[in-house]
Amino acid sequence: MNRQMKLIGFLQAQNCSNYPASWRHPASKPNWFSREYYEEIGRTLERGKFHLAFFDDRLAIPDRFGEDFTETVRHGIRAAKLDPLAVAMAMGLATRHLGIGFTYSTTYYEPFHVARVFATVDLLLNGRVAWNVVTSLNDSEAANFGASEHLAHDLRYDRADEFMEVVLGHWNTWEDDAIVFDREKGLFADPDKVHRLDHRGKFFTSRGPFTVPRSAQGHPVIIQAGQSGRGKQFASRWGELIFVIYPNLEIATRQYADMKRALGDRAPQVAIAPAIYPVVAETQAEAEDKFAAIDRLASPIDSLTLLSEVLNFDFATKPMDEPFSADELRSIGGLQAVRDRVVQLSGKANPTVQDFVEFSGRGRLKELPTFVGSTKSVADKLEEWFTGGACDGFVVAATHVPGTYDDFVQLVVPELQRRGLFRREYQGETLRESLGLPRPQWRSEGRARHQA
Repeated sequence: MNRQMKLIGFLQAQNCSNYPASWRHPASKPNWFSREYYEEIGRTLERGKFHLAFFDDRLAIPDRFGEDFTETVRHGIRAAKLDPLAVAMAMGLATRHLGIGFTYSTTYYEPFHVARVFATVDLLLNGRVAWNVVTSLNDSEAANFGASEHLAHDLRYDRADEFMEVVLGHWNTWEDDAIVFDREKGLFADPDKVHRLDHRGKFFTSRGPFTVPRSAQGHPVIIQAGQSGRGKQFASRWGELIFVIYPNLEIATRQYADMKRALGDRAPQVAIAPAIYPVVAETQAEAEDKFAAIDRLASPIDSLTLLSEVLNFDFATKPMDEPFSADELRSIGGLQAVRDRVVQLSGKANPTVQDFVEFSGRGRLKELPTFVGSTKSVADKLEEWFTGGACDGFVVAATHVPGTYDDFVQLVVPELQRRGLFRREYQGETLRESLGLPRPQWRSEGRARHQA
C-alpha cells in the first residue's frame, strides 16, 4: 500500500475553535456547551475516516494581558473552557472508530491520577485514546492551582520527563494475561503478573501497584507538540504523534527532516503533523470570498490577549513599536517556539510587539498555513506538503464549527481518496492499529512484585 496521510481534527472544548473569532461567524453553532455539539463533530470526522479528534486545553482563561480578564470575557477570546475529559468521553461514546485525544498537564496533576484517568477511558473506549502531554504555559494557570508563578521552562520539562516515567511505569504494572477470571478456581488474576512500580525520584514518589489493567492497545497513544529547544528534546523522547506549526513549505521540509533526525531509530514509527486552516469551496472565487469574510472577524485584542497568554508576558506593558530586549526575550517562559518563530520570520534579533502580532499570527488565520481554494486546489496543496517531505499528515483546525469539518469531509476527503493519498476504511479496532503504531509490550525491567 502506498504511504497515506494521517488526518487529525484539532478541537477545543470551549466557546470557539482554535480561531478565537470563530464564535462570531454566522454559521457557527452556539451550543458549544452541549453533548450534541461534540457528538455531531465526532460523527462528521468519523464519516471522513479521520484518525483522531484531539482536544487542546488550558487551565485558565487568557487574562495575562493587562492582568485582567475583562476584555477576554467581553470579546469571547477562549473565555469559557469545559473539562476536556468529559467532552472527550461524550464524543468517544458517540463514535466507534475515531481516536479520541485530550490534554492533561504534567505540571498541575499527579502522575498516578493522570495514568488512571487515561487508562480508564482507554478501556471504556476500547483502546481509542491518546494523551496530549503538556507542561502548561503561564502564571494564570499556576494561580488556579495555588502557586505564585509558573515553573521555569526547562525545569517543567525536567519534571515532565520524570512524570512520563511514572505514568508509563504504572501502565506497565499489569501483564497482558494477568486476568484469569476463573470462577471455578476462585482466581481473578495471577498475582505473579501484577507488579508494583516503587518509584522514588527527584519530583515524584509513587508506589503502586496500579489499579487499571492494560487496554486493547496496551496503553494510550502519546501526543506531543514540543518544537523548540528543551520541548523538542522531550517530544523526540516520548511522542508517538507530534503536532507542529510550520509557517510555510520551505521551513516545513527543513524542520520535518530535523525532527525525524532527532527521533533516531523511532522516526519511522512517529507521525509528524502540522496544523492548517482549510477554506474550501466548489470554486476558487467562492473559497476566497469565504476566507475574506472569516478573516474580517478577527479583532486586534484577540492577538494581544493570546500572545500574553501563550508567552506568559503582559503585552500591555510595552508600546507596539518598542523592541524586546534580549533579557525580555529570554524571560519568555511560555511556548518558546512562538518566540523563536517571530525572531526567525521577522529577521530581527529584537522584534517589537507589532512584529509579534504580525509574524506570530496569534489570534488570526495567519497563525497557521491557510489552504484556500477549490477542492482540487486544496488537495493539491495537501499533496505537495505530504509528498514533498514536509509531514506525515495534517491537523485540521476549524475557522468555524461545524462548517470547516463538513466542507473538508464532503469535498476534500473524497479527492484525497481518489488520489490514493488517504484511506477509505478504518484499519483495525484500536487507535494504534488505525495509526499503524505497534502495540507496546509489557516489560519486566524495574518491576517489583508485592510480596504478601
